[in-house]
Amino acid sequence: MVVTEPSTNGSTDGPTDGSTDGPTTGLLGPVQIRELASRLGVRPTKQWGQNFVLDANTVRRIVRLAGVGPDDVVVEVGPGLGSLTLALLPEVRQVVAIEVDPALAAALPDTVAATNPAVAHKLSLVQADALTVRSLPDPQPTALVANLPYNVSVPVVLSFLEAFPTLARVLVMVQLEVAERLAAGPGSKTFGVPSLKAAWYADVRLVGTVGRTVFWPAPNVDSGLVELVRRPAPVVEGDQPDRTDVFRVIDAAFLQRRKTLRAALGGWAGSTARSEAILRAAGVDPQARGEALDIEAFTRIAVAAGTVPA
Repeated sequence: MVVTEPSTNGSTDGPTDGSTDGPTTGLLGPVQIRELASRLGVRPTKQWGQNFVLDANTVRRIVRLAGVGPDDVVVEVGPGLGSLTLALLPEVRQVVAIEVDPALAAALPDTVAATNPAVAHKLSLVQADALTVRSLPDPQPTALVANLPYNVSVPVVLSFLEAFPTLARVLVMVQLEVAERLAAGPGSKTFGVPSLKAAWYADVRLVGTVGRTVFWPAPNVDSGLVELVRRPAPVVEGDQPDRTDVFRVIDAAFLQRRKTLRAALGGWAGSTARSEAILRAAGVDPQARGEALDIEAFTRIAVAAGTVPA
């Protein structure tokens, strides 16, 4: 992991044509983005899930919905050419940008300095794969705001919520289908493992959608804006169970979605008879299915497992 510290020098939005955005506004428009990519010899790659935001209105909207302010240290995953980074920097205390692409990581500080030199000192750069990042230099991040690569969006959100308890808010742009899964509640067709694991950490809601035409290259799907506001993890009778234990129950319950919990949790519990006993101890109907239960119910199941003999 390569870290560059801050310099000491001082509803769906449609695309813009770039005529009102550029170095004079401190943001990048479509013309500037394509020129910058050409100068750097950069072409978006599927390997890293790169889709660059062309529209300045969209990055302004993301910053507004994120609700971040001058006291926030924002971690941004996948800053790319810097569209969202430049929108964040004037509004917050510091932006810690994590970029896996070495060419983009090397270019970002220069882009910020050339486009809005007054905020360049607020940028800290980490060249790394976000999925491997488990620590960051102080001050610790208070918010995650990012246009996340579609192929790693859920693992990134969950790993950062786990690794950085200082994160109080998350606002990410992800594939719309993924956004709907993260924000889904029990009984929904899209409710599942991502919904429950996100709910362990936070209250989650879908706060907007974004059309595909604001990206270069344009993806084949629309995007969604997901807000996560951290809250205390669920407790059972005053005790907070181990997160890993709860997540094991969730994974087992959704391994075969159509099975009843009694059957689905048989392997995890050691037998269907024991899984039924655990479910009854947790106050859960053994004939229920995983998609009907909220995170509190799964927490009770994990705790009950410790009370039922093997």
